[in-house]
Amino acid sequence: MLLTLTSTAGHASDLGYLLHKHPERVQSFELSVGVAHVFYPEATDQRCTVALLLEVDPIELVRGRRFGGDALSLAQYVNDRPYAASSMLSVALGRVFGSALKGRCDARPELVGVPLPLEVRLPSLPSRGGADGVSSLFAPLGWSVSATVQPLDPELPAWGDSRYADVTLRGTLPLDVALSHLYVLLPVLDGAKHYWVSSDEVDKLIRSGGSWLQTHPQRDAIVRRYLAHKRGFVADALARLAELDDAPGEAEEIDETEEVDPPASVPLAQLRKAAVVEQLTAAGAHRVVDLGCGEGALLRELLADASFTEIVGADVAPRVLERAAARLHLDRMGERQRSRITLLQSSVTYRDDRLSGFDALVLMEVVEHIDPERLPALERTVFGHARPRTVVVTTPNSEYNVLFETLPAGTLRHPDHRFEWTRAEFAAWATRVADAHGYTVAFAPVGEPDAVAGPPTQLATFTRSEVPA
Repeated sequence: MLLTLTSTAGHASDLGYLLHKHPERVQSFELSVGVAHVFYPEATDQRCTVALLLEVDPIELVRGRRFGGDALSLAQYVNDRPYAASSMLSVALGRVFGSALKGRCDARPELVGVPLPLEVRLPSLPSRGGADGVSSLFAPLGWSVSATVQPLDPELPAWGDSRYADVTLRGTLPLDVALSHLYVLLPVLDGAKHYWVSSDEVDKLIRSGGSWLQTHPQRDAIVRRYLAHKRGFVADALARLAELDDAPGEAEEIDETEEVDPPASVPLAQLRKAAVVEQLTAAGAHRVVDLGCGEGALLRELLADASFTEIVGADVAPRVLERAAARLHLDRMGERQRSRITLLQSSVTYRDDRLSGFDALVLMEVVEHIDPERLPALERTVFGHARPRTVVVTTPNSEYNVLFETLPAGTLRHPDHRFEWTRAEFAAWATRVADAHGYTVAFAPVGEPDAVAGPPTQLATFTRSEVPA
């Protein structure tokens, strides 16, 4: 089975950096479902194409007992597995392009999240519902879809059409987003998971599709097909997706995907995480608390950087911490890596001695979820009692809200926000808190600033003074 992906962006061969695959090399990878080959039919600054070819031996799959069913059945040996883009191709994408799928590019991090003009070709794609079925899945995600259903036999038109389509997708998207669409939707079109579907598949679905699946018009159908119609898993996935839309039950139960994003931009969640890590690194912090950590979006970034030697994720909601542990795969983490991270149930408004003595504490999109009358308690807890050397706070800039076309005038970005500050209001609060507790404070924008409205998110970094207030 074959998939090709082409970029026509300026310096198109930078695609090799994003995919972590050099254009001048042919690479092969042994997978549980076969052998995946990656190569570049063309690689110039004007046009760069990468090909993923997956060789599947259906006989070996049966003999290796990788799939259920009757091993004596002819259908186990004569089938479409060697050529049709199925869930096995999705497995190959996740394994071969795993770093790109996660939005990581250590060699050229500035390339991550940049929308690229992309063309994806799938010459033999199982198409539930024909060409319209393919379009109903990809078109709402910003793809222009060309799908031609193949006849069963060109010389015998009376036999009708096959269930396979020659599909070309064209769109301008960040590479990691495009790969996430393919990773989730290929098994959906295939209609058959070619491996055991467990609770891990729910985590994979939320991790890969959570940022776009919640608003997809075919959301429920996608979830059912991806999880092979297993009712318990489907119910769990739909509940978790619904939580991305609904207000959290507790003030600190916050998810990174809660906000709308500026048009044609890198997601704010991604920009915030990068900005916070940058501030922590600049401050020389090694022992960090993420207070109000939610499901662990920032924790994952901190774990990926070996300079952070001790990491604590704290949240008021036990079930959110359970999901954070599952999303971070703490149960399968190596002993040395696991020793770096601790999850604690705690609150931003109550003193907790376990949070004292750290280099830095982060409140990423937390303060706006606190009732204004409880903010003094937060200030005492963080700046008076925990007193880390550095505190990093991010919060929405309410002045930017007028630029969100889908946000009604006068409304907040999330139903659970108790307030949203202007730049002047945030600066006044931060300056007062810094003066009261012996800190200095510096401000930075997160996201592309508007000339009038400023940045979509505002950030403050507090540094503890040598002389206490």
